[in-house]
Amino acid sequence: MEDIKERNEKLRQLVAETTAKLKIPELENEIVLLQAESKALDFWKDNLKAQATMRRLANLENRVKPWNDIKKVIDEVDDWIELDDKSVLDDLNDQLTQAEKQASNLKEQLKFNGPYDDADVIMSIHAGAGGTDAQDWAQMLLRMYVRWAEKHKFEITIIEESAGEEAGLKSATFEVDGSYLYGLLKGEHGVHRLVRLSPYNADNLRQTSFAKVDVLPKINKPDAIVINEKDLKFDVFHSGGAGGQSVNTTDSAVRLTHLPTNIVITIQNERSQLQNKETAMVILRSRLAQLQLEQHKSDLAEIKGPVQSAEWGNQIRSYVLHPYKQVKDLRTKYETSDPDGVLDGDLDGFIDAYLDYTIS
Repeated sequence: MEDIKERNEKLRQLVAETTAKLKIPELENEIVLLQAESKALDFWKDNLKAQATMRRLANLENRVKPWNDIKKVIDEVDDWIELDDKSVLDDLNDQLTQAEKQASNLKEQLKFNGPYDDADVIMSIHAGAGGTDAQDWAQMLLRMYVRWAEKHKFEITIIEESAGEEAGLKSATFEVDGSYLYGLLKGEHGVHRLVRLSPYNADNLRQTSFAKVDVLPKINKPDAIVINEKDLKFDVFHSGGAGGQSVNTTDSAVRLTHLPTNIVITIQNERSQLQNKETAMVILRSRLAQLQLEQHKSDLAEIKGPVQSAEWGNQIRSYVLHPYKQVKDLRTKYETSDPDGVLDGDLDGFIDAYLDYTIS
């Protein structure tokens, strides 16, 4: 019983120290505020804002609940120790062992100490050098990230897709909601290189293709990144459609240009011009936040637009399907000989290696 008492006290200390560093008490306060907000009579009047609030609330509750579950085990063990009932010793030991394992796993969250690591993400994939093969590669990458998100039960929403001329995608933008997603996925930001026998080449020759992946922390709150309205240019135009009855005949599509950085965002998937404007502003704030991190600038006026292109010399990871099978991250040196598994969403090895690489 004395051993269990000592372990329980060590676990209590670990939980107290870790939850303080992770600011769990602050998250619990935010949960209370969001729960109160969600009960307001006019809460669903602004449907988009309400949905974003409910997603944030669910994410916070998922983040806080495991720690509260461990605290319940600690309190329960304390209660039984007080009763000095040796008949429950084995059961107490099992409960405590499980709680210790869970706390050890949750402690990994301390790796996410960046300013936006706990944010949801907006990701964009752009086909680079390689023609039709590059556009097909962009679609393969989209499928890879969708499968990864599904395996981890994260919510994924496609914001924008631009189809390739023959196959694949010129570009795609999508949102992933969950816990510590920017912290998990920021290492995917960069150029991804594919080497394979081309299915689009009559001679079936080996082809190298490139696609660029942008990973942005989703910035919902306007006051998080303050943007001068004079720096914005909005254009509206007809949304593209499949033709016939399904074509959109209203000026609902939006093109937003941030003049200082020349960042251009085009959104036409939402139902209204207002929704498209709101989505474009969220993406703009997210891109500016990412650029601030990359360029170590605190003043938006000093930030320049991104210049990295998706071609030779810029890749962060190579996916080789021929003449051998290998996926290798060029920063961490982590590699695997199972590209099929990686392309089916098995990315955790690369994500963990990048997290260790950035804190070593």
